Amino acid sequence: MPEYYAYWISTALLSALYLASATIYVIKRDWVRQALADLGYTASYLIPFMIVIKVLGPVAILSRVSVTLSDLAYAGIFFHLLLSALAHAGVRKPAGALPAAIGLALLVTSFMTQNDVRSVPSPYVQAAVR
Repeated sequence: MPEYYAYWISTALLSALYLASATIYVIKRDWVRQALADLGYTASYLIPFMIVIKVLGPVAILSRVSVTLSDLAYAGIFFHLLLSALAHAGVRKPAGALPAAIGLALLVTSFMTQNDVRSVPSPYVQAAVR
């Protein structure tokens, strides 16, 4: 039973983090553009792409239309959070990496407990436990 709560709480918080981030990307577009420039990324074409990804990732995990798509969303979110943390660390702004670190903890918890809650198990969770 604790796995049930761990999964749904971590997944809900991870989804809330991503949807809040997507909302900020939409509402504060200029601020986001400047924040990305401060990290060394001047490609403003990434913003619309990231908005879509930050919405579709949690939707794929929550809806679980396909286990493969859900696992792909977990992988994409993992790499996004990891690269975000490294980008902030690379410009010596470790406080900026805090949301990514929290997101990584939520992601790992959600991923590792998903088979305890979902009817169709992910084959990758069993491989990660070994």
